[in-house]
Amino acid sequence: MSKPLMAKATAVWLVDNTTISFKQIADFVGMHELEIQGIADGDVAAGVKGFDPIANNQLTQGEIEKAEKDVQYSLKLKHNPAAQGEEKRRGPRYTPLSKRQDRPNAILWLVKFHPELADSQIAKLVGTTKPTIQSIRERTHWNISNMQPIDPVALGLCKQSELDAAVQKAAAKKAKDGETMDDDERRKLLSTEQSLEADAEPRMPTAIEGLETFSLTGADDEEEKEEDLLDAESFFNLPSDNDDDEDEQP
Repeated sequence: MSKPLMAKATAVWLVDNTTISFKQIADFVGMHELEIQGIADGDVAAGVKGFDPIANNQLTQGEIEKAEKDVQYSLKLKHNPAAQGEEKRRGPRYTPLSKRQDRPNAILWLVKFHPELADSQIAKLVGTTKPTIQSIRERTHWNISNMQPIDPVALGLCKQSELDAAVQKAAAKKAKDGETMDDDERRKLLSTEQSLEADAEPRMPTAIEGLETFSLTGADDEEEKEEDLLDAESFFNLPSDNDDDEDEQP
């Protein structure tokens, strides 16, 4: 179902200027009923100016009157070519004010641990701009000395599934471009689920490291020792003087 332009502002106008129920407004603008109630209470959309859907060719007065008379009636959006594709519009992710100060730390984490991600991917994940990402990459950001890399998932700036999808996309692009990856880079490009399911790499216990070399060289060492013993015994089997005299007699 198509949604009206400036849905939240339209909801503000409908709350302020009509007696339509919260559920009807929520269904029309694509918001939750509790959000509409929050708008009425002043807890949500504070400072948002109402957007008149009648003046902007999104609703007719007749539709509003029908909805006011029947709480079961669903408002129907008036066809407006300008509204087509509005829900597909792309732009930077909205980040709450309380979390915006954490974005540089999240960017630093992504740059450090996932250098394969493009600036556009990072901007989409945490809702920032390319100049900010570039300044952190080049360590020219005004607050770089006070930054600490923090996982954006832990900060609540993006979902783990979104981060995994971005990493996998970067891996596919890198493979398509023919760039080689070492083992460390491959491990970084694994999703959380793949990392947990992967078998642990077999490692040789430290206590027995080198024994395989000893077993191969031990036999050679024994042979060398035997040869040394034989050479030592030969010194004690020197010919005697009597043997020389017997050889000299005619």
